[in-house]
Amino acid sequence: MKTLIEVNNLSYSIGTQKILNDISLTIERGCIIGLLGPSGAGKTTLVNILTKQVKPEKGTVDILEKNVVSGIMMDCFGLYERLTVLDNLEIFADIYKVPHARIDALLNKVELADAKKTNVCNLSKGMRNRVNFCRALLKEVDILYLDEPTSGLDPATTNKIHALIEEERKRGTAIFLTTHNMHEAESLCDSIILLNEGNIIEQGVPRKLCMKYNIENTVAVTLKNGETCMLPNSRESADAFFEMMKNEKIVSIHSSEPDLEKVFLYLTGRSLAE
Repeated sequence: MKTLIEVNNLSYSIGTQKILNDISLTIERGCIIGLLGPSGAGKTTLVNILTKQVKPEKGTVDILEKNVVSGIMMDCFGLYERLTVLDNLEIFADIYKVPHARIDALLNKVELADAKKTNVCNLSKGMRNRVNFCRALLKEVDILYLDEPTSGLDPATTNKIHALIEEERKRGTAIFLTTHNMHEAESLCDSIILLNEGNIIEQGVPRKLCMKYNIENTVAVTLKNGETCMLPNSRESADAFFEMMKNEKIVSIHSSEPDLEKVFLYLTGRSLAE
């Protein structure tokens, strides 16, 4: 993968409060980087710095290609409530100097073509999110910044947003996703960064991180009689496994590796949901 952006030793404070502390990372084309952490961890501040809305007090953000175009989808970017979906997108298309013809294609993509004449104040949260997604993609972007894109959405709308994110990844867009939703991070991201109190405490491929912190290293075997047996994940359990399988007693087998929520809890003593 080709590195698009390098971030080196970013720090940022408000007064005496350290918001980000010595943050370094890379963002590559065609990859989804997930920034995972609880509220107040510094996720939105990092996005604000990467998108040049805020200046860091220390460190650098190096864009390694010329003419890189960014798209941003953030909760704090409001739409004009009394205007229609179409009116909103036409305003931003004019700001970005994008032909209005692109709007219909985007509305079809997010399944909002029938709502384009609806005032934004009458839209559900999920529909607003999809309008914001359209706005972020009015330009052909090289990198897409998504700040909690599915927060508060129902599962069906969440799946639609995820499908759109995957589509962008396939066309080579670099995607920087901030979320506190561990399931979203595990299912979408090629790599994740765990952020706590402004510090990167761990980073890597989600599955590999979960395997790394599989402290218990056990296997739970549920039997047809309803009993669950906890066995060490080692050769010493081979005979017991074989006996249960030979007698067709097993209903399910689950290994003990944690999810990202448990990894974060193990590393920090606090929940991602805080």
